[in-house]
Amino acid sequence: MPFLQCGRYTLDLSIPRVMGVVNVTPDSFSDGGRHATLEAAVAHARRLVEEGADLLDIGGESTRPGAAPVSEAEELERVLPLVEALRDAGVPLSVDTAKPAVMRAVLDAGADMINDIRAFDTPEALAAVAGGQCGVCAMHMRGEPRTMQQAPRYDDVVAEVRDFLAARAGALRDAGVAARRICLDPGFGFGKTAEHNFRLLHELPALAAAGYPLLIGVSRKSMIGAATGKPVGERTAGSVAAALAAIARGAAIVRVHDVAATVDAIKVWRAVEAAS
Repeated sequence: MPFLQCGRYTLDLSIPRVMGVVNVTPDSFSDGGRHATLEAAVAHARRLVEEGADLLDIGGESTRPGAAPVSEAEELERVLPLVEALRDAGVPLSVDTAKPAVMRAVLDAGADMINDIRAFDTPEALAAVAGGQCGVCAMHMRGEPRTMQQAPRYDDVVAEVRDFLAARAGALRDAGVAARRICLDPGFGFGKTAEHNFRLLHELPALAAAGYPLLIGVSRKSMIGAATGKPVGERTAGSVAAALAAIARGAAIVRVHDVAATVDAIKVWRAVEAAS
């Protein structure tokens, strides 16, 4: 039975898990900074847990296309109080960061997982997560948020993403991170066209073949808009459909904004599967 070690928690991945998004950024693409204050972010996070989120992903730096980086001090000011306030939430707390100093600080404060869009690509990042029992998620990204959507090209997007993720998992293992702590994210929307994204989603079993759990984040992204023609605020149905497509193709965790709708959809999907 597959498990993911996430700090204080051992996550059973024999059933699909839902990661709720908690952005504490003023310029998030998905919620426009509605949860940028500590009080609003805590209330939102607790609501997501009530709706069925199995873990929370806290982000203090926008990674939307075109986003500018924020300072280490500013990111810490946004995420550290939230981690401290949610220590008793009853689910693993993941922090979405690429800064080693932020990784160390939030882990010291009680975070259970580090979700890095840069896939722990420096010795400092690897060292920050090497000790302890925190979960880690390494993501594929072509370029950087500010420029990543400027005509991304691949010879074979599935093979290139697969090989990159396998290499980063190997680097994490070499640094002392046990396999049970590692999951991988193909990075939908991070340096990829809608065509690239849908091909990756269709071919998820090829990425899962490496043996590490896949964490998939497609919620409200531009690929959903490309397929439906809907603006960000009207992409719930399309996002839920994409999450189910990912789960059907082997995703272990889906990272979503609309937790309640996704949880209900998974319950129905599992009921259908159980009847087969």
